[in-house]
Amino acid sequence: MTTSALPCIHLIAGARPNFMKIAPIVRALQASGQLSWKIIHTGQHYDRDMNDVFFEELGIPTPDVRLGCGGGSHADQTGKIMLAYEQLVNAEKPAACLVVGDVNSTLACSIVAKKAGIPVAHVEAGLRSGDMSMPEEINRLVTDAISDWYFVTEPSGTQHLQREGKDMSTVFDVGHVMVDNVLFQAEKLKTQDTSALESDTYKRQHSRYGVVTLHRPSNVDSAEALERIATVLRAVSAEIPLVFPVHPRTRANIEKFGVQLGDNVTLMGPQAYMSFLHLWKDAALVLTDSGGLQEETTALGVPCITMRENTERPITVDEGSNVLAGTDPNVIIPLALETLKTGGKRGRRPALWDGKSAERIVKILADKLDA
Repeated sequence: MTTSALPCIHLIAGARPNFMKIAPIVRALQASGQLSWKIIHTGQHYDRDMNDVFFEELGIPTPDVRLGCGGGSHADQTGKIMLAYEQLVNAEKPAACLVVGDVNSTLACSIVAKKAGIPVAHVEAGLRSGDMSMPEEINRLVTDAISDWYFVTEPSGTQHLQREGKDMSTVFDVGHVMVDNVLFQAEKLKTQDTSALESDTYKRQHSRYGVVTLHRPSNVDSAEALERIATVLRAVSAEIPLVFPVHPRTRANIEKFGVQLGDNVTLMGPQAYMSFLHLWKDAALVLTDSGGLQEETTALGVPCITMRENTERPITVDEGSNVLAGTDPNVIIPLALETLKTGGKRGRRPALWDGKSAERIVKILADKLDA
């Protein structure tokens, strides 16, 4: 939405999780009326599910601009996005560029905007895993090195930015827009007919179940790593049925390496947002290597075991429902079985994860751009 009399912000999104973080910001912008905006879809993820229904689910308009820069290596994709976004920035000269998360689109557009003299606002700033083998970690570090305003989701983000020498007057603890979105969508689910959702069939057939998601290269790109995970899934699924919406690369590697997950693990395709939320929100246990799902499960108090050696979201462990278990089956399996037996760690929702993070962000941006 653009209104010529108001400062215009470019809202950058390239992957599905980005749009889930952008959605509450759009709703807050609509309610505020102090700024205009354009949603810029870089095309980093270009699957067919990214259609009008997807945006309707999120309660946001379809993108104003589609750069169409999907595919290729990290360098190829980043370069294509930079070239395309540079043309748009030069033509439109927005008042600010807002990027979210840590994908290639975040990195590419923040560099272009900064070089063009456009202020960069980073939502979900300051997160650090300490693992430089993760492309996302490099994207976070570079984006935060050049941003003008930092919107952090948890105290660790503020601490990292302070150690890195950022001007603390530009760092704002606002809570988490991903949680805004989860709470908004969960409320919608209460009044929605869920029978049309793909996950509903599984839920009708299973009164108690666990959910699995895996996509990190360290877990799925080698036969040895996948077999470790399969050992976990076979053991846990002997106690409770598991449902596994499979990332395409993960599915290809399961087939390539001939890994057997066990008869009590149901594979399904990647789920639309509401279908997946409908599935995991009622799970007895979530087993994942996803950063975002660690936060979402904490928001709704669902027991979560993260199968990674590190997390950039420590508040989900310190306060929330998440347990960081590493990748050793001898550690994960007892943790999972104990969680199922006792009802698991449910923690609490962190203080500012209250569904109003986007409102805080928009107010700050309106004040900064008005000044």
